[in-house]
Amino acid sequence: MTSPQTNDLPIRDSMIRLGQLLKLAGLAEDGVEAADLIKNGMVTVNGEIDERRGRQLHDGDVVTVNGESVRISTPH
Repeated sequence: MTSPQTNDLPIRDSMIRLGQLLKLAGLAEDGVEAADLIKNGMVTVNGEIDERRGRQLHDGDVVTVNGESVRISTPH
């Protein structure tokens, strides 16, 4: 069941990197803020803290920052 706080975020390709996603989803203003959020352990991917800015995200992955969640949606 989908949580009301989780929004689907469509992307063009089959993959996006974590730092890029944070900017695209509006969860970070820029790359510096994205890097800081990730480095400080404030970002979870599928419920686990991830500190890899280059982490590859795929269809169905859920990223959460400060209580806001987005689910990756890729073209099929």
